[in-house]
Amino acid sequence: MEEKILNEMIAKAETLVEALPYIRDFNGKIVVVKYGGSAMLDKHLEESMMKDVALLKLIGMKPIIVHGGGKEISKWVALTGKTPEFVEGLRVTDEETMEIAEMVLGRVNKHLVAMIEQLGVKAVGISGKDGATMKVEKKTVNGRDIGFVGQVKEVNTDLITTLLENDFVPVIAPIGLDNKSNSYNINADDAACAIATALNAEKLAFMTDIEGVCLDPNDKSTFISILTLNEANKLIKDGVIGGGMLPKLRNCIDAVKNGVSRVHILDGRKEHCLLLEFFTKKGIGTAIIDNQTSLYSHEHAK
Repeated sequence: MEEKILNEMIAKAETLVEALPYIRDFNGKIVVVKYGGSAMLDKHLEESMMKDVALLKLIGMKPIIVHGGGKEISKWVALTGKTPEFVEGLRVTDEETMEIAEMVLGRVNKHLVAMIEQLGVKAVGISGKDGATMKVEKKTVNGRDIGFVGQVKEVNTDLITTLLENDFVPVIAPIGLDNKSNSYNINADDAACAIATALNAEKLAFMTDIEGVCLDPNDKSTFISILTLNEANKLIKDGVIGGGMLPKLRNCIDAVKNGVSRVHILDGRKEHCLLLEFFTKKGIGTAIIDNQTSLYSHEHAK
């Protein structure tokens, strides 16, 4: 055997050995993955992500996918002759747009289920309407009514727990019901955060189109690998974090405060980003933790 090939095989074996303590610690733990952004638009990246989720399941973790579909919804809204409208990142959703959103999210949902099933892992697609999983109330922006956009006020975990206990990967579309059984579109980040919190998940991972948190978005050398709650709050208070990262980081902080052990902000444009973040000491994204004692024993070198 050529030395080059042998060295490559040894490197792969060393990677597996490095993953062992993480696999041990995360066995049987719930992991919520918010899937969206560019990773949904690239077939190769989509396949990579579903393989990561399947592998998490097969090594004993309990992954849950909460997915978006914003760009696809906008495409279909435009085809009806309407102009997609957003207020502070939230889609203005009238009755017709809500119908389109539910149709598109349902299509995306079953597509992801099929991909996971092809990998030999059982999956079931649901929305927050099924089993009254997500109860919502109308969400407004600075007092403005933006239509059928919901704020999660209650998560009923019964259906999700039943699926996990029966060896399925739940794939969840962010649609909920109000107390009059009206359907509401939910921001997928908000839905993932609410579900992870309700289940006391070990991990919540946000797929994004950036590497993670940087002190200076234009300088990759300012990338931050691990943030404590105090550090994250200080960055927000000092005005270091802005734009689309601000609501995402606030979601991360809320999730950790409410019982999620660790929240990750990952670049979904990188292949196998979940595996690289979860099972290597260095990782590739930003992890938000409650305090330094939340570091895993084998992670001090990160």
